[in-house]
Amino acid sequence: MRNQQFIALLYGWIVVLGLILVSSMTLALLLRFSSFSEPALDWVTLVIGLISLFIGGAVAGAKGKQKGWVIGAVTGLGFTLFTFLVQYLGYQQGFSVEQSIHHLFYILAALFGGTVGVNIISDQS
Repeated sequence: MRNQQFIALLYGWIVVLGLILVSSMTLALLLRFSSFSEPALDWVTLVIGLISLFIGGAVAGAKGKQKGWVIGAVTGLGFTLFTFLVQYLGYQQGFSVEQSIHHLFYILAALFGGTVGVNIISDQS
């Protein structure tokens, strides 16, 4: 059973990182070739992050088939840990208060997504 939950986590993390990568490339192209302003980028990236983590949590919950809130929370925590390690080890900076609040909401979005993912799969069975 633990193996199934670990595989579910891997699926969730892959989906989250894939969605973040694709959306980052799209936003970079949008900034380069349009008149999209950088101040609006803060809100857009926050919403994209929340949606990506919700979808990643839902995929992890659907693969795990039980304890969706735990799988979703661990998916969000893993993303936050990955982001923190890249920022801390790569740029020698910790999280600011604003980033900490954003990541709290990312974890909550993934937690909610995991719960929804388990319930959608159990309704179809």
